Amino acid sequence: MYKYVARRLLLSIPVLILSSLIIFGLMRVMPGDALTALMGESGNVGPKELEKLRKDLGLDQPYYKQYLIWAWQMVSLNPGYSIFTNEPIEVALKKSIPVTLELAALAMILGLCIAIPVGVLSAIRQDQASDYTGRILAISGLSMPDFWLGTLVITFAAIWFRWMPPLGYASLWEHPWTNLQQFLLPAAVLGFRLSAATMRMTRSTLLEVLREDYVRTAWAKGLGERIIIYKHALKNALIPVITLVGGQFGTLLAGTVIVETIFALPGMGRLTVEAILFRDYPIVQTNVMLVAITLVTLNLLVDLTYAWLDPRIRYQ
Repeated sequence: MYKYVARRLLLSIPVLILSSLIIFGLMRVMPGDALTALMGESGNVGPKELEKLRKDLGLDQPYYKQYLIWAWQMVSLNPGYSIFTNEPIEVALKKSIPVTLELAALAMILGLCIAIPVGVLSAIRQDQASDYTGRILAISGLSMPDFWLGTLVITFAAIWFRWMPPLGYASLWEHPWTNLQQFLLPAAVLGFRLSAATMRMTRSTLLEVLREDYVRTAWAKGLGERIIIYKHALKNALIPVITLVGGQFGTLLAGTVIVETIFALPGMGRLTVEAILFRDYPIVQTNVMLVAITLVTLNLLVDLTYAWLDPRIRYQ
């Protein structure tokens, strides 16, 4: 098991290096210039001031030196300063990361609490009314984009119930009720798409497992339905579902960019959008790299969960 973990950790290193090269390169080929956007906010800036500013920010150095400096900043957990606000990126991340993590975690919890029970019910009640209802909900969730659903939820909540989510961000520990009002609707919007895909995968994999010989043997022995489903079939059926959920977390992080903007939540998604508009290279690079690290870590956890669910994997 330890060799399996070590091998997976070693494979993560070249993935992160390649991701950092792609992120750095894409930021440098984007049209526009960070200093040009900064000049638009600061007023008229002469060529000498512009050259001095470029030198202070390190943008006059060759690209490979800029990359090495940024890579060292990421490794040393000191991502530097924002070009536009001159604020330490660490300060901005401390404000935005809790918002995005809470939103993604709540969306995943809501999605899984809906998807797995409904998927199991659809599988064991195949071609019945409950199965058709679950499949319709799943197709609807996959068909509705987050920006459209979020706008629809806000609009009809205001028209029908005369209610809008509180603006800004209230801490869960200091103002739990206000925090719940701020996060419930955006988390439901994000979790709906997650629940749709997970529901379909749970139904399909459980149907395949229920047709296996060992499940038929369990039925022939006279075991109860709950024991067969939850003790024998569901554990094996969840292996592909875990893969999907691990990948869906990346979709959740990408969806926060839209949902946080619609619901005015000061998370990493909204911070990244504002940084892209102002060509704030350090913030965009740091945020996207953090997402890449998160996805690599999640994939590692998914692989370890495989080894826990299926002992044959850990010995390969």
